[in-house]
Amino acid sequence: MLDTASIPTQRPADSSDHAPVAPAASRASAPEPARTPTGSIRTTATGAIRSLGSNPATAPIVLHPGDSIPNRRRVLYIVLLGALTALGPFTIDLYLPAFPVLQEDFGTTEAAIQLTLSGTMVGFALGQLIVGPLSDKVGRRIPLLVVTALHVLASIAAALAPTLEMLAVARVFMGAGAAAGGVVAAAVVRDLFGGRRLVVMLSRLALVSGVAPVLAPLVGSALLVFMPWRGIFVVLGVYGSIMLVAAAIFIPETLPPARRHEKGATTVWQRYRSVLTDRVFIGVLIIGGMTFSGLFSYLSASSFLFQETYDFDPQQYGLLFAANSLGVVLGVQAASRLAARFGPQWVLAWSTGVLVVAATAIIVTDQLGLGLWGTIIPLFFFMTACGFTFPCVQVLALDRHGRAAGTAQSIIGASNFGVAGVITPLVGWISAGAGITATTMAAVMVGCAVIGTLSLWIIVRPRTVERLAP
Repeated sequence: MLDTASIPTQRPADSSDHAPVAPAASRASAPEPARTPTGSIRTTATGAIRSLGSNPATAPIVLHPGDSIPNRRRVLYIVLLGALTALGPFTIDLYLPAFPVLQEDFGTTEAAIQLTLSGTMVGFALGQLIVGPLSDKVGRRIPLLVVTALHVLASIAAALAPTLEMLAVARVFMGAGAAAGGVVAAAVVRDLFGGRRLVVMLSRLALVSGVAPVLAPLVGSALLVFMPWRGIFVVLGVYGSIMLVAAAIFIPETLPPARRHEKGATTVWQRYRSVLTDRVFIGVLIIGGMTFSGLFSYLSASSFLFQETYDFDPQQYGLLFAANSLGVVLGVQAASRLAARFGPQWVLAWSTGVLVVAATAIIVTDQLGLGLWGTIIPLFFFMTACGFTFPCVQVLALDRHGRAAGTAQSIIGASNFGVAGVITPLVGWISAGAGITATTMAAVMVGCAVIGTLSLWIIVRPRTVERLAP
Protein backbone atom coordinates (compact mmCIF):
# COMPACT_ATOMS: atom_id res chain seq x y z
CA MET A 1 0.00 0.00 0.00
CA LEU A 2 1.22 3.49 -0.78
CA ASP A 3 1.72 5.67 2.21
CA THR A 4 2.50 9.32 2.53
CA ALA A 5 5.67 8.37 4.33
CA SER A 6 6.84 6.68 1.15
CA ILE A 7 7.04 9.97 -0.72
CA PRO A 8 10.75 10.18 -1.49
CA THR A 9 13.10 12.60 0.11
CA GLN A 10 16.60 13.70 -0.83
CA ARG A 11 19.56 14.12 1.46
CA PRO A 12 20.69 17.68 2.03
CA ALA A 13 23.45 18.56 -0.35
CA ASP A 14 25.61 21.48 -1.25
CA SER A 15 24.57 24.17 -3.65
CA SER A 16 25.43 22.16 -6.73
CA ASP A 17 22.78 19.55 -6.01
CA HIS A 18 19.02 19.71 -5.90
CA ALA A 19 17.91 20.83 -2.48
CA PRO A 20 16.11 18.26 -0.33
CA VAL A 21 12.40 18.25 0.10
CA ALA A 22 10.29 17.22 3.05
CA PRO A 23 8.22 14.03 3.05
CA ALA A 24 4.49 14.54 2.71
CA ALA A 25 3.68 13.01 6.07
CA SER A 26 6.18 15.29 7.80
CA ARG A 27 4.98 18.35 5.93
CA ALA A 28 1.34 17.59 6.62
CA SER A 29 1.87 17.27 10.35
CA ALA A 30 3.86 20.53 10.54
CA PRO A 31 6.87 19.17 12.47
CA GLU A 32 9.42 21.20 14.30
CA PRO A 33 12.36 22.27 12.14
CA ALA A 34 14.97 19.49 12.05
CA ARG A 35 18.77 19.80 11.81
CA THR A 36 20.70 17.81 9.22
CA PRO A 37 24.41 16.90 8.95
CA THR A 38 25.20 19.44 6.23
CA GLY A 39 22.55 22.04 6.73
CA SER A 40 19.12 22.56 8.21
CA ILE A 41 15.48 22.39 7.34
CA ARG A 42 13.32 25.15 8.70
CA THR A 43 9.69 26.14 8.41
CA THR A 44 9.12 29.63 7.05
CA ALA A 45 6.51 32.09 8.22
CA THR A 46 4.27 31.06 5.35
CA GLY A 47 4.29 27.42 6.40
CA ALA A 48 6.55 26.36 3.54
CA ILE A 49 9.57 24.17 4.21
CA ARG A 50 12.94 25.49 3.10
CA SER A 51 15.96 23.18 2.91
CA LEU A 52 19.24 24.91 3.62
CA GLY A 53 22.47 23.48 2.23
CA SER A 54 25.80 25.21 2.13
CA ASN A 55 24.22 28.03 0.13
CA PRO A 56 20.79 28.93 1.60
CA ALA A 57 20.21 31.60 -1.01
CA THR A 58 19.75 29.00 -3.74
CA ALA A 59 17.63 26.57 -1.70
CA PRO A 60 14.13 26.11 -3.19
CA ILE A 61 10.93 26.18 -1.20
CA VAL A 62 8.60 23.19 -1.14
CA LEU A 63 5.24 24.81 -0.53
CA HIS A 64 3.04 21.72 -0.48
CA PRO A 65 3.55 18.02 0.33
CA GLY A 66 2.63 16.89 -3.15
CA ASP A 67 5.39 18.97 -4.73
CA SER A 68 7.82 16.18 -3.88
CA ILE A 69 5.74 13.35 -5.37
CA PRO A 70 7.28 11.88 -8.56
CA ASN A 71 5.29 12.25 -11.77
CA ARG A 72 4.71 8.50 -12.00
CA ARG A 73 3.01 8.36 -8.61
CA ARG A 74 1.11 11.55 -9.35
CA VAL A 75 -0.36 9.86 -12.43
CA LEU A 76 -1.34 6.87 -10.30
CA TYR A 77 -3.15 9.17 -7.86
CA ILE A 78 -4.99 10.88 -10.74
CA VAL A 79 -6.16 7.55 -12.16
CA LEU A 80 -7.34 6.11 -8.83
CA LEU A 81 -8.88 9.30 -7.48
CA GLY A 82 -10.50 9.95 -10.85
CA ALA A 83 -12.06 6.48 -10.85
CA LEU A 84 -13.38 7.08 -7.34
CA THR A 85 -14.80 10.43 -8.40
CA ALA A 86 -16.51 8.80 -11.39
CA LEU A 87 -18.32 6.28 -9.17
CA GLY A 88 -20.87 8.92 -8.16
CA PRO A 89 -21.79 10.16 -11.65
CA PHE A 90 -21.89 6.61 -13.01
CA THR A 91 -24.15 5.54 -10.15
CA ILE A 92 -26.50 8.39 -10.97
CA ASP A 93 -26.49 8.30 -14.77
CA LEU A 94 -25.68 4.79 -15.96
CA TYR A 95 -29.34 3.73 -15.95
CA LEU A 96 -30.74 6.81 -17.73
CA PRO A 97 -31.16 5.01 -21.10
CA ALA A 98 -33.29 2.43 -19.29
CA PHE A 99 -35.92 4.98 -18.18
CA PRO A 100 -38.49 4.05 -20.86
CA VAL A 101 -37.96 0.34 -20.10
CA LEU A 102 -38.36 0.95 -16.35
CA GLN A 103 -41.53 2.91 -17.00
CA GLU A 104 -42.99 0.02 -19.01
CA ASP A 105 -41.88 -2.73 -16.61
CA PHE A 106 -43.27 -1.02 -13.52
CA GLY A 107 -46.33 0.42 -15.30
CA THR A 108 -45.78 3.94 -13.96
CA THR A 109 -45.27 7.53 -15.15
CA GLU A 110 -42.25 9.48 -16.40
CA ALA A 111 -42.34 11.63 -13.26
CA ALA A 112 -42.23 8.55 -10.99
CA ILE A 113 -39.16 7.20 -12.79
CA GLN A 114 -37.47 10.61 -12.55
CA LEU A 115 -38.04 10.52 -8.79
CA THR A 116 -35.68 7.53 -8.53
CA LEU A 117 -33.01 9.78 -10.05
CA SER A 118 -33.85 12.57 -7.63
CA GLY A 119 -33.66 10.11 -4.72
CA THR A 120 -30.20 9.04 -5.83
CA MET A 121 -28.96 12.62 -5.95
CA VAL A 122 -30.48 13.43 -2.56
CA GLY A 123 -28.78 10.35 -1.07
CA PHE A 124 -25.53 11.41 -2.72
CA ALA A 125 -25.84 14.87 -1.19
CA LEU A 126 -26.62 13.60 2.32
CA GLY A 127 -23.80 11.07 2.13
CA GLN A 128 -21.32 13.81 1.32
CA LEU A 129 -22.46 15.93 4.26
CA ILE A 130 -21.62 12.99 6.52
CA VAL A 131 -18.43 11.79 4.84
CA GLY A 132 -16.79 15.20 4.42
CA PRO A 133 -16.64 16.35 8.06
CA LEU A 134 -15.98 12.76 9.18
CA SER A 135 -12.92 12.58 6.90
CA ASP A 136 -11.60 15.80 8.46
CA LYS A 137 -12.11 14.27 11.91
CA VAL A 138 -10.86 10.67 11.59
CA GLY A 139 -8.86 10.76 8.35
CA ARG A 140 -9.63 9.97 4.73
CA ARG A 141 -9.37 6.19 4.50
CA ILE A 142 -11.93 4.86 7.01
CA PRO A 143 -14.94 6.85 5.70
CA LEU A 144 -13.94 6.00 2.13
CA LEU A 145 -13.86 2.26 2.74
CA VAL A 146 -17.01 2.04 4.88
CA VAL A 147 -19.24 4.12 2.63
CA THR A 148 -18.02 2.49 -0.59
CA ALA A 149 -18.93 -0.90 0.93
CA LEU A 150 -22.45 0.49 1.48
CA HIS A 151 -22.61 1.31 -2.23
CA VAL A 152 -21.84 -2.31 -3.16
CA LEU A 153 -24.60 -3.67 -0.91
CA ALA A 154 -27.15 -1.12 -2.17
CA SER A 155 -26.30 -1.97 -5.80
CA ILE A 156 -27.14 -5.61 -5.15
CA ALA A 157 -30.43 -4.56 -3.54
CA ALA A 158 -31.31 -2.41 -6.57
CA ALA A 159 -30.61 -5.28 -8.95
CA LEU A 160 -33.02 -7.50 -7.00
CA ALA A 161 -35.72 -4.86 -6.27
CA PRO A 162 -39.22 -6.32 -6.97
CA THR A 163 -41.06 -2.98 -6.91
CA LEU A 164 -40.40 0.62 -7.87
CA GLU A 165 -40.56 1.64 -4.22
CA MET A 166 -37.83 -0.83 -3.29
CA LEU A 167 -35.73 0.34 -6.22
CA ALA A 168 -36.12 3.96 -5.09
CA VAL A 169 -34.95 3.12 -1.56
CA ALA A 170 -31.97 1.17 -2.89
CA ARG A 171 -31.10 4.08 -5.15
CA VAL A 172 -31.02 6.47 -2.19
CA PHE A 173 -28.49 4.23 -0.43
CA MET A 174 -26.52 3.79 -3.64
CA GLY A 175 -26.22 7.56 -3.86
CA ALA A 176 -25.12 7.80 -0.24
CA GLY A 177 -22.59 5.00 -0.78
CA ALA A 178 -21.09 6.67 -3.84
CA ALA A 179 -20.60 9.92 -1.94
CA ALA A 180 -17.23 9.08 -0.41
CA GLY A 181 -15.33 8.84 -3.69
CA GLY A 182 -15.69 12.42 -4.83
CA VAL A 183 -15.33 13.98 -1.38
CA VAL A 184 -12.25 12.04 -0.35
CA ALA A 185 -10.61 12.36 -3.77
CA ALA A 186 -10.84 16.16 -3.73
CA ALA A 187 -9.76 16.30 -0.07
CA VAL A 188 -6.71 14.13 -0.75
CA VAL A 189 -5.71 16.40 -3.62
CA ARG A 190 -6.09 19.46 -1.37
CA ASP A 191 -4.07 17.74 1.37
CA LEU A 192 -1.17 17.32 -1.05
CA PHE A 193 -1.33 20.33 -3.38
CA GLY A 194 -2.00 24.05 -3.41
CA GLY A 195 -1.88 27.08 -5.67
CA ARG A 196 -1.48 26.58 -9.41
CA ARG A 197 -0.68 22.88 -9.09
CA LEU A 198 -3.97 22.48 -7.23
CA VAL A 199 -5.66 23.98 -10.30
CA VAL A 200 -4.08 21.35 -12.53
CA MET A 201 -4.87 18.42 -10.24
CA LEU A 202 -8.46 19.49 -9.57
CA SER A 203 -8.97 20.07 -13.28
CA ARG A 204 -8.19 16.39 -13.83
CA LEU A 205 -10.84 15.40 -11.28
CA ALA A 206 -13.26 17.95 -12.71
CA LEU A 207 -12.69 16.40 -16.12
CA VAL A 208 -13.81 13.06 -14.70
CA SER A 209 -16.77 14.48 -12.78
CA GLY A 210 -17.82 16.50 -15.81
CA VAL A 211 -17.36 13.82 -18.46
CA ALA A 212 -18.63 10.86 -16.40
CA PRO A 213 -22.27 12.05 -16.32
CA VAL A 214 -22.12 12.41 -20.08
CA LEU A 215 -20.37 9.12 -20.83
CA ALA A 216 -22.39 7.06 -18.34
CA PRO A 217 -25.55 6.96 -20.51
CA LEU A 218 -23.41 5.90 -23.47
CA VAL A 219 -22.08 2.97 -21.45
CA GLY A 220 -25.57 2.25 -20.16
CA SER A 221 -26.92 2.16 -23.72
CA ALA A 222 -24.25 -0.35 -24.70
CA LEU A 223 -25.02 -2.51 -21.66
CA LEU A 224 -28.73 -2.62 -22.52
CA VAL A 225 -27.83 -4.36 -25.78
CA PHE A 226 -26.47 -7.34 -23.83
CA MET A 227 -28.43 -7.38 -20.58
CA PRO A 228 -31.72 -6.31 -18.95
CA TRP A 229 -31.86 -3.12 -16.92
CA ARG A 230 -31.12 -5.02 -13.68
CA GLY A 231 -27.73 -5.94 -15.09
CA ILE A 232 -26.75 -2.26 -14.97
CA PHE A 233 -26.92 -2.35 -11.16
CA VAL A 234 -24.84 -5.53 -11.11
CA VAL A 235 -22.19 -3.69 -13.13
CA LEU A 236 -22.29 -0.80 -10.65
CA GLY A 237 -21.85 -3.27 -7.77
CA VAL A 238 -18.78 -4.74 -9.47
CA TYR A 239 -17.39 -1.24 -10.11
CA GLY A 240 -17.88 -0.35 -6.45
CA SER A 241 -16.17 -3.56 -5.36
CA ILE A 242 -13.14 -2.83 -7.53
CA MET A 243 -12.90 0.68 -6.10
CA LEU A 244 -13.19 -0.68 -2.56
CA VAL A 245 -10.24 -3.03 -3.08
CA ALA A 246 -8.18 -0.40 -4.93
CA ALA A 247 -8.76 2.18 -2.18
CA ALA A 248 -7.76 -0.31 0.52
CA ILE A 249 -4.50 -1.13 -1.26
CA PHE A 250 -3.38 2.08 -2.93
CA ILE A 251 -4.95 5.20 -1.38
CA PRO A 252 -2.75 6.57 1.43
CA GLU A 253 -3.83 8.46 4.52
CA THR A 254 -2.99 12.06 3.66
CA LEU A 255 -4.40 13.67 6.81
CA PRO A 256 -2.18 12.70 9.77
CA PRO A 257 -3.58 12.98 13.33
CA ALA A 258 -1.78 16.24 14.09
CA ARG A 259 -3.63 18.06 11.32
CA ARG A 260 -7.04 16.78 12.44
CA HIS A 261 -6.85 18.88 15.58
CA GLU A 262 -5.39 22.16 14.36
CA LYS A 263 -6.59 25.29 16.13
CA GLY A 264 -9.80 26.64 14.68
CA ALA A 265 -10.71 23.40 12.88
CA THR A 266 -11.16 20.92 15.69
CA THR A 267 -14.93 20.42 15.75
CA VAL A 268 -17.44 19.89 12.98
CA TRP A 269 -19.07 23.20 13.91
CA GLN A 270 -15.77 25.09 13.61
CA ARG A 271 -15.12 23.59 10.19
CA TYR A 272 -18.60 24.39 8.93
CA ARG A 273 -18.38 27.89 10.38
CA SER A 274 -15.02 28.63 8.73
CA VAL A 275 -16.40 27.55 5.37
CA LEU A 276 -19.92 28.95 5.50
CA THR A 277 -18.85 32.41 6.68
CA ASP A 278 -16.70 32.85 3.57
CA ARG A 279 -18.53 35.07 1.08
CA VAL A 280 -16.60 33.78 -1.94
CA PHE A 281 -17.28 30.17 -0.96
CA ILE A 282 -21.01 30.83 -0.68
CA GLY A 283 -21.00 32.50 -4.08
CA VAL A 284 -19.22 29.68 -5.90
CA LEU A 285 -21.38 27.18 -4.00
CA ILE A 286 -24.44 28.73 -5.66
CA ILE A 287 -22.71 28.79 -9.06
CA GLY A 288 -21.77 25.11 -8.78
CA GLY A 289 -25.23 24.08 -7.60
CA MET A 290 -26.96 25.95 -10.40
CA THR A 291 -24.59 24.62 -13.07
CA PHE A 292 -25.13 21.03 -11.94
CA SER A 293 -28.88 21.64 -11.77
CA GLY A 294 -28.89 22.86 -15.37
CA LEU A 295 -26.79 19.87 -16.43
CA PHE A 296 -28.98 17.32 -14.65
CA SER A 297 -32.17 18.95 -15.90
CA TYR A 298 -30.88 18.09 -19.35
CA LEU A 299 -29.73 14.61 -18.30
CA SER A 300 -33.06 13.65 -16.71
CA ALA A 301 -35.13 14.96 -19.63
CA SER A 302 -32.90 13.89 -22.50
CA SER A 303 -33.82 10.20 -22.44
CA PHE A 304 -37.48 11.02 -23.10
CA LEU A 305 -36.76 13.98 -25.39
CA PHE A 306 -34.38 12.26 -27.80
CA GLN A 307 -35.79 8.71 -27.68
CA GLU A 308 -39.46 9.66 -27.90
CA THR A 309 -39.59 13.07 -29.60
CA TYR A 310 -36.69 12.55 -32.01
CA ASP A 311 -37.00 8.72 -32.24
CA PHE A 312 -33.43 7.91 -31.17
CA ASP A 313 -32.69 4.32 -30.25
CA PRO A 314 -30.59 3.71 -27.08
CA GLN A 315 -27.35 3.52 -29.07
CA GLN A 316 -27.98 6.77 -30.96
CA TYR A 317 -28.89 8.38 -27.65
CA GLY A 318 -25.58 7.21 -26.19
CA LEU A 319 -23.63 8.58 -29.17
CA LEU A 320 -25.22 11.98 -28.59
CA PHE A 321 -23.85 11.93 -25.07
CA ALA A 322 -20.43 10.97 -26.39
CA ALA A 323 -20.45 13.99 -28.70
CA ASN A 324 -21.43 16.28 -25.84
CA SER A 325 -18.65 14.84 -23.71
CA LEU A 326 -16.14 16.37 -26.12
CA GLY A 327 -17.44 19.79 -25.13
CA VAL A 328 -16.93 19.04 -21.45
CA VAL A 329 -13.39 17.77 -22.10
CA LEU A 330 -12.49 20.88 -24.09
CA GLY A 331 -13.92 23.14 -21.41
CA VAL A 332 -12.14 21.49 -18.49
CA GLN A 333 -8.75 21.36 -20.23
CA ALA A 334 -8.95 24.97 -21.36
CA ALA A 335 -10.17 26.10 -17.95
CA SER A 336 -7.16 24.61 -16.13
CA ARG A 337 -4.78 26.68 -18.24
CA LEU A 338 -6.81 29.87 -18.28
CA ALA A 339 -7.55 29.75 -14.55
CA ALA A 340 -3.86 29.39 -13.68
CA ARG A 341 -3.04 32.40 -15.85
CA PHE A 342 -5.96 34.78 -15.38
CA GLY A 343 -7.71 33.48 -12.25
CA PRO A 344 -10.67 31.10 -11.96
CA GLN A 345 -13.06 33.95 -11.15
CA TRP A 346 -12.53 35.47 -14.62
CA VAL A 347 -13.02 32.13 -16.33
CA LEU A 348 -16.35 31.91 -14.51
CA ALA A 349 -17.24 35.38 -15.74
CA TRP A 350 -17.22 34.05 -19.31
CA SER A 351 -18.55 30.53 -18.73
CA THR A 352 -21.63 31.59 -16.77
CA GLY A 353 -22.53 34.05 -19.53
CA VAL A 354 -22.25 31.31 -22.16
CA LEU A 355 -24.53 29.08 -20.06
CA VAL A 356 -27.26 31.72 -20.19
CA VAL A 357 -26.88 32.37 -23.92
CA ALA A 358 -26.72 28.68 -24.91
CA ALA A 359 -29.75 27.65 -22.83
CA THR A 360 -31.75 30.58 -24.19
CA ALA A 361 -30.77 29.61 -27.73
CA ILE A 362 -32.29 26.13 -27.24
CA ILE A 363 -35.66 27.70 -26.45
CA VAL A 364 -35.44 30.12 -29.39
CA THR A 365 -34.50 27.44 -31.93
CA ASP A 366 -37.20 25.09 -30.65
CA GLN A 367 -39.87 27.78 -30.93
CA LEU A 368 -38.68 28.55 -34.44
CA GLY A 369 -39.11 24.88 -35.34
CA LEU A 370 -35.48 24.28 -36.29
CA GLY A 371 -35.69 20.67 -35.13
CA LEU A 372 -32.94 18.38 -33.87
CA TRP A 373 -29.92 20.42 -34.98
CA GLY A 374 -31.44 23.56 -33.51
CA THR A 375 -31.35 21.79 -30.13
CA ILE A 376 -28.07 19.88 -30.14
CA ILE A 377 -25.80 22.71 -31.40
CA PRO A 378 -26.52 25.17 -28.56
CA LEU A 379 -26.63 22.18 -26.21
CA PHE A 380 -22.99 21.43 -27.13
CA PHE A 381 -22.00 24.99 -26.16
CA PHE A 382 -23.91 24.63 -22.90
CA MET A 383 -21.99 21.46 -22.05
CA THR A 384 -18.68 23.12 -22.96
CA ALA A 385 -19.47 26.01 -20.61
CA CYS A 386 -20.19 23.46 -17.86
CA GLY A 387 -16.70 22.08 -18.46
CA PHE A 388 -15.21 25.54 -17.94
CA THR A 389 -17.23 26.08 -14.76
CA PHE A 390 -16.71 22.89 -12.73
CA PRO A 391 -12.92 23.10 -12.04
CA CYS A 392 -13.04 26.83 -11.34
CA VAL A 393 -15.72 26.34 -8.69
CA GLN A 394 -13.64 23.66 -6.96
CA VAL A 395 -10.42 25.68 -7.06
CA LEU A 396 -11.99 28.83 -5.60
CA ALA A 397 -13.65 26.79 -2.86
CA LEU A 398 -10.84 24.44 -1.81
CA ASP A 399 -7.82 26.72 -2.21
CA ARG A 400 -9.26 28.91 0.54
CA HIS A 401 -10.02 26.08 2.98
CA GLY A 402 -7.14 23.63 3.16
CA ARG A 403 -7.71 22.80 6.84
CA ALA A 404 -11.33 21.83 6.19
CA ALA A 405 -11.00 20.40 2.68
CA GLY A 406 -13.27 17.44 3.37
CA THR A 407 -15.97 19.63 4.85
CA ALA A 408 -15.70 22.17 2.02
CA GLN A 409 -15.89 19.49 -0.66
CA SER A 410 -18.81 17.79 1.06
CA ILE A 411 -20.76 21.05 1.05
CA ILE A 412 -19.97 21.58 -2.64
CA GLY A 413 -21.05 18.06 -3.54
CA ALA A 414 -24.15 18.18 -1.36
CA SER A 415 -25.16 21.49 -2.87
CA ASN A 416 -24.49 20.34 -6.43
CA PHE A 417 -26.41 17.09 -6.24
CA GLY A 418 -28.93 18.04 -3.55
CA VAL A 419 -30.07 21.19 -5.31
CA ALA A 420 -30.06 19.35 -8.64
CA GLY A 421 -32.18 16.61 -7.07
CA VAL A 422 -34.77 19.20 -6.05
CA ILE A 423 -34.73 21.22 -9.27
CA THR A 424 -34.56 18.37 -11.81
CA PRO A 425 -38.20 17.21 -11.28
CA LEU A 426 -39.33 20.70 -12.36
CA VAL A 427 -38.76 19.60 -15.96
CA GLY A 428 -41.32 16.80 -15.55
CA TRP A 429 -43.69 19.09 -13.66
CA ILE A 430 -43.57 21.80 -16.33
CA SER A 431 -44.03 19.16 -19.02
CA ALA A 432 -46.96 17.40 -17.31
CA GLY A 433 -49.70 16.57 -19.80
CA ALA A 434 -47.84 17.88 -22.87
CA GLY A 435 -44.70 15.77 -22.70
CA ILE A 436 -41.07 16.83 -22.40
CA THR A 437 -39.86 19.21 -25.12
CA ALA A 438 -36.63 21.10 -25.75
CA THR A 439 -38.34 24.27 -24.52
CA THR A 440 -39.52 22.84 -21.19
CA MET A 441 -36.08 21.31 -20.60
CA ALA A 442 -34.20 24.50 -21.47
CA ALA A 443 -36.52 26.70 -19.41
CA VAL A 444 -35.10 25.17 -16.22
CA MET A 445 -31.57 25.39 -17.64
CA VAL A 446 -31.99 29.12 -18.31
CA GLY A 447 -33.26 29.80 -14.81
CA CYS A 448 -30.32 27.96 -13.24
CA ALA A 449 -27.78 29.74 -15.46
CA VAL A 450 -29.20 33.17 -14.62
CA ILE A 451 -29.05 32.51 -10.87
CA GLY A 452 -25.45 31.31 -11.18
CA THR A 453 -24.44 34.40 -13.13
CA LEU A 454 -26.05 36.74 -10.60
CA SER A 455 -24.25 34.93 -7.79
CA LEU A 456 -20.89 35.53 -9.46
CA TRP A 457 -21.33 39.27 -9.85
CA ILE A 458 -23.31 40.03 -6.70
CA ILE A 459 -21.79 37.63 -4.13
CA VAL A 460 -18.37 36.51 -5.39
CA ARG A 461 -17.48 39.82 -7.06
CA PRO A 462 -14.49 38.72 -9.18
CA ARG A 463 -12.47 41.91 -8.65
CA THR A 464 -12.31 41.23 -4.90
CA VAL A 465 -10.88 37.70 -5.21
CA GLU A 466 -7.15 37.49 -4.61
CA ARG A 467 -4.81 35.79 -7.07
CA LEU A 468 -3.86 32.15 -6.59
CA ALA A 469 -0.70 31.42 -4.62
CA PRO A 470 2.20 29.73 -6.47
